[in-house]
Formats: sequence, structure tokens, C-alpha cells
Amino acid sequence: MGEDRERSLADIGLRMEGLREACDVSVEEMAAELAVSPGTYRAWEETGEDVPISALYHMARKFGVDLTELLTGTAAKLDTFHVVRRGEGKEVDRFPGYRYDDMAWRYRDKIMQPLLVVLDPSDEPAELVTHHGQEFNFVIEGTVVVTIGDQDIELAQWDSVYFNPEIPHGQRCGGEVPAKFITIIAE
Repeated sequence: MGEDRERSLADIGLRMEGLREACDVSVEEMAAELAVSPGTYRAWEETGEDVPISALYHMARKFGVDLTELLTGTAAKLDTFHVVRRGEGKEVDRFPGYRYDDMAWRYRDKIMQPLLVVLDPSDEPAELVTHHGQEFNFVIEGTVVVTIGDQDIELAQWDSVYFNPEIPHGQRCGGEVPAKFITIIAE
């Protein structure tokens, strides 16, 4: 195993460092959360050796990434969609999924400019489309109905959905007033 093991461990350390930096968390903050000294935590990032699985699990949960991805560098495939419901500015229901920050970390070289979409109640439902990558929709005003495959998901203000856009999908206004949402696509 020799060199392969060393490379694999060093890669885990690099992924820990990259994820922590992408989410703007200092070594000292991360070490305090994991109840270790900053020196111990730095050594984990530098070599990837002796990192307890509990520390990796904590990081995966904190930053919303898949534990397998943190360990192996291979992203878990998103087969359908995940909804995050925020309601009155508070997270009231969280399904396993990813925040935009995590998408930016994963796809930082291939992420498209966020696009503001305004939907009018009188608009005809959009034709369902497909494309590669991942898509994130975040509702900032009104109600948006997102159709993904054969399911309609109604999103209120501050709700979001992250999905595999290779599944036919489209959005329409779900209320009596215009709705606005931000869409972001990672190719």
C-alpha cells in the first residue's frame, strides 16, 4: 500500500483544508469545535494521518457535504432533489442536501452567474427542460412551483431546492402575485 496510502491520506487532509477555507472557517475555530489543539488540527490537514472518523463526520455535517466525498473525493450522485425549508428566516425542516456555499466549493470553476427570475401568475407553465450539472433555486418573494419529473414542489419565500437537472424540470408562479427566485446552475 505504501505510496498509495500516503497519497490517499494527504488528499483527505487537502480536502479538509479546502472545505474549511471555502467556508471561511479558521484553523483555530475548527480545532475548538473538534476539541483539539490548533497544532493537532493543522497536522491532520497537512498529512491526513490519525484523523478520527468522528472529526471527518463533524466536518461533513457542519459544511453539508457527503462523508464519502470528504473521504474519497468522489461526489455522491444526486439522483432526484433535496428541499430546504426555511420559514420565517429559520430552518424548520432540512432534508439531506447541499447549500449554495457547498455547490460553490464543489463547482467553483464551473458555476454560472446567479440569475434572478420573475414569474407572473398569468404566465403559461414553462416547458420542461433538461441540462447537465446541478441546479439550485432559492425563492426570495412569493410562491414558486418547481416541477421535477412528475412531482410538483411548492416553495414559499426563503425555501430552496437543489436538484439534478437531467430530470425534466420547470418553474411557474404558484400564487396570485408575481414570484421571484434566484437560480444557479453548476455545469
